[in-house]
Amino acid sequence: MINEQSLREALRNVKEPKLGKNLLDIGMLKNISLVSGNVTLTLALPNLKYPLKDRMVAAIKQALTDLSEVTSVDVQISVLSDDERDQLFPRPSLRGIEKVNSFIAVASGKGGVGKTSIAVNLALALMKKGHRVGLLDADLYGPSVPLMLGLSGKPEMKDGMLVPMGKFGLKIMSFGMLMKKGQAIIWRGPLVAKTINQLLGEVMWGDLDYLVVDLPPGTGDPSITIAHALPRVRVLMVTTPQEVALADVRRSIELFEKHKREVFGLIENMSYFQCSHSEEHINIFGKGGGEALSRETGIPLLGAIPIDLEISQGGDRGLPLMISSPDSQTAHIFLDIAKKIRDTGLSLSD
Repeated sequence: MINEQSLREALRNVKEPKLGKNLLDIGMLKNISLVSGNVTLTLALPNLKYPLKDRMVAAIKQALTDLSEVTSVDVQISVLSDDERDQLFPRPSLRGIEKVNSFIAVASGKGGVGKTSIAVNLALALMKKGHRVGLLDADLYGPSVPLMLGLSGKPEMKDGMLVPMGKFGLKIMSFGMLMKKGQAIIWRGPLVAKTINQLLGEVMWGDLDYLVVDLPPGTGDPSITIAHALPRVRVLMVTTPQEVALADVRRSIELFEKHKREVFGLIENMSYFQCSHSEEHINIFGKGGGEALSRETGIPLLGAIPIDLEISQGGDRGLPLMISSPDSQTAHIFLDIAKKIRDTGLSLSD
């Protein structure tokens, strides 16, 4: 008489094609049950679009229907946990970032909040604190770091790898450096993942204390790819005071937490405007949104950046605020944020 043990013996002949190991022993088959000749079980895959899914389902059904008393087989599909997937399908080493100590991804829930300006000036503030810093422009849809830093030309190749360009003491790489001016590219998920991994693994970043990664806005493929590619990445969220921006940030926080990546701090940009002839703070976009979100999520608010014309004007002419106005009040806020980041232990490897 057939029983669960008989089913398991039959299933030991079904292997994961890439690994060459049977699905049962590696934990990809779960919840096996038999009721009146009807078999149900769960096949756990690395992701729902795994290309070998149909092949494995067919092999499972064939192995079980060969048993005389099995009348039907129902294979349900689930997804492996992050830990299970990483153990079975470890990611290839990204050679370019092997000597990078810590990764800071600067993210936002929506566009127009000044995220790239924050990333550029934060990288410079960390450098001014004595750290070795790289800046990766991972905003494939609108790479603007080269413009903000006044960079032109293309990076050189050495030993089959791209050499980051240097400016103001930073090592810098952007997909914008590799594109023709005005070139438009239609990005699809696999192409996004491939390009992000090239910018991480095929760039000669060398010894760095921090690699600051400027993500595109929102919760699309690049953000997810970065979250998966960098196991030690921590996320810094940029928002503005108004509620609509905070709602988008909440969704972004959920994305990174879902992928088990720590959101370690908030920065409120465009927090207030201060006239040169007055000490009064004018709250153009509202007040207290960053503080409220910090209380709600438990994520510390690391700083509030005012509306400073030098940030936008300096970016347009390739001279970021940390270079053009290093002694300004806003520059000191960036330096204070850099100190808080250092004090959180982000300069230490996990």
